[in-house]
Amino acid sequence: MVDTVTTGLEDSKPLDCSSAKPPIGFRTMIAICVGCVVVQGAMASALLGFGIGGLSFIAAMALALVFAFCNAMSFSELSLMYPSSSGTLATYTQKAIGHFPAIVSVFAGYVVVAMFGLSAELILVDALLQTLFPGILPERVIPLVLLLGLATLNILGTDVFAKLQNLFTFAMIAAILLVGATALLDTPNATVSQVAAGMNWGFDGITDGSFIALTALAMWMFVGCEFICPMIKDIRQPERRVPRAMFLSLIIIFVLFVLFCLGASRYLSLDIMTTSPLPYLDLVDGVFGKAGLVIATVMGLTATCSTVNTVLASVPRMLSGMAENGQVFSIMGKMHSRFDTPWIGIIFLAFVVAIPFLLVKPDHIILLLIGASTSWILAYIVAHINVIVLRVRSPSVKRPYRTPLYPIPQIIGILGMGYIAMNASPAPEMTTTVYTLLGAVLGTVSVIAIFWVKLKMKKGLFEADLTD
Repeated sequence: MVDTVTTGLEDSKPLDCSSAKPPIGFRTMIAICVGCVVVQGAMASALLGFGIGGLSFIAAMALALVFAFCNAMSFSELSLMYPSSSGTLATYTQKAIGHFPAIVSVFAGYVVVAMFGLSAELILVDALLQTLFPGILPERVIPLVLLLGLATLNILGTDVFAKLQNLFTFAMIAAILLVGATALLDTPNATVSQVAAGMNWGFDGITDGSFIALTALAMWMFVGCEFICPMIKDIRQPERRVPRAMFLSLIIIFVLFVLFCLGASRYLSLDIMTTSPLPYLDLVDGVFGKAGLVIATVMGLTATCSTVNTVLASVPRMLSGMAENGQVFSIMGKMHSRFDTPWIGIIFLAFVVAIPFLLVKPDHIILLLIGASTSWILAYIVAHINVIVLRVRSPSVKRPYRTPLYPIPQIIGILGMGYIAMNASPAPEMTTTVYTLLGAVLGTVSVIAIFWVKLKMKKGLFEADLTD
């Protein structure tokens, strides 16, 4: 059958996703994909990159979007090959290259990312609240209450999760669109216009190819839409909706950030864009003044809450799938007797996020973000390798979605993610620290995985499980 370039969907019978729970609708799927990607760190990265490169950064965002499409293609093909696996990277990887890389890739790409990334986002929330309401709110208490509250609500089931996710994400999108569109359409006064002058509107960085150097920074605005895959059992007609949700979400994110950056260029100086820890707060203040405090609060809180909400729903389901495969302690697969949610996994993840949040100082947040992002890249590379290996080893397995122009997207994805990983650190002096931290974490995970696979599972480290 000929693949289509737009979606790559084949004519096939819908996958069986029968469940007593109400299915997740397409709007919620978009909310999951967008809500996990658009975070405070991404907003800061967008303004930082635009301040550095101007139009060149828009080109870098377009290239990062291509890489993100390649990632979405691989995850779509893999998750729909094994819909009963809860959409876990561990299942795809164990069937392609073995249990050891399966365990390492999930913990490195998602558990460690959640541990570092969510704690960084919560620290940013605390910084936002302390800036907006100095001396009024106790430090670190509100973000911790948010984490515990969202964990509790996620235990209550996908229906509660969906309502929360829709609320958080669409409030966030509305706030960002309001700020970006107002900044772009409104006319700033002469003083503000003079301060904002100096943006690079030239095409030199695009024509000479130097914009590629900004792609590593732009990529962090497009990672995370695959968090829809662990929810696949709760989605009606996933063979059609999962790829479309990811592709459409990435386009929405690209347009949202381009509008946001263009609007910011009319109000913010290059110095604020490139040095402020919360540049979007400066933008809101410049556009709306003190009246913008509500908008800034909505942007920051909803961005973080939507991400935390998605990760608390998705990663515990990955761990539950791994428990079914014997790759983690069986207790991680324990489901709530009433709500049918992986409540042990949700509590575990909330706990490991709370630890660095309470211990790490705010000035170390950039190390958390870079470490989380670089670790995330490993999951994408492994996913691309899985698609290639399974095309060779399991050609007869039903693929409701087949990657268009295979294997070009996988090759582009591997090369692109490799480039991003090598250029993740914004400054050479930080590279050693970042990779030392990441190496220690991945080394610890790898050692534990080796003992688990050899002694507990009694399997070869790279022994592929090809049973369908």
